[in-house]
Amino acid sequence: MKSHNHPISYALTSFCHHSQQEQAPLAAAGGKPTAAKLHRLPASIWKTVDGAAQTPLDKAIERTRDFFFREQLPDGYWWAELESNSTITAEYLMLFHFLGMADKEKERKMANYLLRQQTREGSWTIWYGGPGDLSTTIEAYFALKLAGYPADHPAMRKARDFVLAKGGILKARVFTKIFLALFGEFSWLGVPSMPIELMLLPNWAYFNLYELSSWSRATIIPLSVVMSTRPVCKLPPQSRVQELYVRPPRPTDYTFTKEDGIITWKNFFIGVDHLLKVYESSPIRPFKKRATEIAEQWIIDHQEPTGDWGGIQPAMLNSVLALHCLGYASNHPIMAKGLEALAHFCIEDDDTLTLQSCISPVWDTALVLQSMQEAGIPQNHPALIKAAQWLLDREVRIRGDWKIKSPELEPGGWAFEFQNDWYPDVDDSAAVMIAIKEMQVTNNKAKQDAIRRGIDWCLGMQSANGGWGAFDKDNTKHLLNKIPFADLEALIDPPTADLTGRMLELMGNFGCSTEHPQAQSALAFLKQEQEPEGPWFGRWGVNYIYGTWYVLIGLEAIGEDMSQPYIKKAVNWLKSKQNMDGGWGETCESYYDRTLMGCGPSTASQTAWAILALMAAGEVHSKAVEHGIQYLLNNQNPDGTWDEDAFTGTGFPKFFMIKYHVYRNCFPLTALGRFRRLSGTRAL
Repeated sequence: MKSHNHPISYALTSFCHHSQQEQAPLAAAGGKPTAAKLHRLPASIWKTVDGAAQTPLDKAIERTRDFFFREQLPDGYWWAELESNSTITAEYLMLFHFLGMADKEKERKMANYLLRQQTREGSWTIWYGGPGDLSTTIEAYFALKLAGYPADHPAMRKARDFVLAKGGILKARVFTKIFLALFGEFSWLGVPSMPIELMLLPNWAYFNLYELSSWSRATIIPLSVVMSTRPVCKLPPQSRVQELYVRPPRPTDYTFTKEDGIITWKNFFIGVDHLLKVYESSPIRPFKKRATEIAEQWIIDHQEPTGDWGGIQPAMLNSVLALHCLGYASNHPIMAKGLEALAHFCIEDDDTLTLQSCISPVWDTALVLQSMQEAGIPQNHPALIKAAQWLLDREVRIRGDWKIKSPELEPGGWAFEFQNDWYPDVDDSAAVMIAIKEMQVTNNKAKQDAIRRGIDWCLGMQSANGGWGAFDKDNTKHLLNKIPFADLEALIDPPTADLTGRMLELMGNFGCSTEHPQAQSALAFLKQEQEPEGPWFGRWGVNYIYGTWYVLIGLEAIGEDMSQPYIKKAVNWLKSKQNMDGGWGETCESYYDRTLMGCGPSTASQTAWAILALMAAGEVHSKAVEHGIQYLLNNQNPDGTWDEDAFTGTGFPKFFMIKYHVYRNCFPLTALGRFRRLSGTRAL
């Protein structure tokens, strides 16, 4: 696939404050809105919906269905913004300064974006309505300083007051300290060690780079190159941020705080880090040169034809930094492709520019394709066939990093992004296969072959404990999350209940039953993972509502007896969390505080998940489902969309939350359509 600038749906971005029917796509890297292809529905479908049965339910489905027809992009896919927090854009601005490539116009737009994200209290958050976050605020403040905002600017004063009240730079997270160290604003001595010689460890070693999660590996390998060189880009006095220290730092401030107790894993790894720093300060490092060469080649080999690394901002940005530290000029073809790939993650208008942490066109398209089929659009409709073919064309056919632990598997499956062949994942793969299963594409044999390969690959990714992680199997060494570098608690990709439920849904959709050996081990895993109150934890969405939805959908699909006590316990928990307005909601704080599980203001996406979960458990005609459907009908906008400020997606629980702008519309459409189909009613 050639690298080019893909259009994104403008009505599904934060740059469109209200979903408007006539908004057109905005090019992802600075393009202006252009006319979208309008997919007219054949009269036979209009008659089905616009005839005698014009109930509120039918009309709601029709409005959202038509919205997605308008928002389908010319190549056949749907693509909405993946919104995260301000560090992603702040670090992009820092990158240009570090490379000596500052662009004043883009800087102005990024600064405008950052200022618009600042709260009234002066901080920046990691999810909408969340508490101020120290590290995010420090990075936004630093980026604004680089963009020319003086320390006495009102927004800067408020931000500085917040940072100092929270303990200043010394209390920041590791990645924030690394970016400050790049500019001499923090000592490299205070950054946890990740020596480049780790590249030399064999794959059978207890600690090796393939025991890290895919996202950690793709980020840490280039970072180890940067940290081995410890570069410093000197700043002019007006750009420095020493005012964010509560007091001038002392040498002891660069050591790590130990836990209470003499012998703990955290304290052990702090001691190891101290020894590594002694080693790194030695002039004699016989293996450093060879390790650096291996890391350099790994980075080059893992660059996609589109210029991406790992499909995520941290891997991409740090790979560019690493190659720069190794002497690659900014106009070197590898660097130029990397910078272009980052630009393709941007959304820009006349006044603002933001960099997305990742992009989700395959995921978005699969979810919308499922919802459109639930809305009653036939599988031979040209617009849906075009979407299905677009998905088929993105099947992964090379051996990625997963081959280290599964060398016998044939390549298959799908990734999240336009192209990310090194890192397909089981969640996207399952969503795509379920979405295209009944689609009447031109080459049905090619579709069936792709599905066969995808199913075989997904089943081959099951971990020994019966569950599935996202990108790797048996990525379960939880001890790695105790090292000082792991303050985001996300160095591994262990099996989770939500993804295991998704795999059962896939298996059930393609003819497997509970008698299948892999289904039996998955069921045992899910029973073990169930929370005492009844729900399941949501790793990739907020939170227990999301996890419980995924699991119940999977259990129903595989043919589990849904009257069993453990399932009824989950159903009763879901019902108990329904809000007075009929909807469901859960705040991101439930990752910190279990007493908040399933609690929060109602949202369209989380209400849809709860409805879908209850219907899977046989509750189609229950009052809870009826009230949930009524909530969706009552809160739909005239153009078929729903408003939703909340972040209901998860990158790293507690530390990195996501807002998928497609969720608030596709999941309600799926729930409404499935309710109409299963209940046999159009009366609501």
